[in-house]
Amino acid sequence: MPVNRRDVVGAVALGGAAMISDAASAASAPGAKIVHHVFFWLKRPGSGQDRDQLIAGLRALAKIQVIRSLQIGVPASTEQRDVVDASFDVSELMVFDNVADQKLYQDHPIHQDFIAKCGHLWRKVIVYDMLTI
Repeated sequence: MPVNRRDVVGAVALGGAAMISDAASAASAPGAKIVHHVFFWLKRPGSGQDRDQLIAGLRALAKIQVIRSLQIGVPASTEQRDVVDASFDVSELMVFDNVADQKLYQDHPIHQDFIAKCGHLWRKVIVYDMLTI
């Protein structure tokens, strides 16, 4: 059976609409969480004192009540592969119930104090925010 251009365009449009619908339903799905993963590169990468000060500052964030989970870590000694980026110095992973709670965290005085007290320690920060599905 021959396939014409109109059929292909229609199928692509329906597929795109389905993907948008799936993303929208995931955002409102019960139990969906916001995962906030932050990677820090220190200005002085070899400084254990700077690393420890940053980790202490990150631990203080646990007092913010909207944080459901907080993990803090450093690069693991796993196998070196092209897809693994272990160039960061410290990372933190947080889980929130929703986007509104993540925003409350961003604006919270404890978080703002962390930035003021520890911001001088890092040269680079990358954030990955994810909605669980």
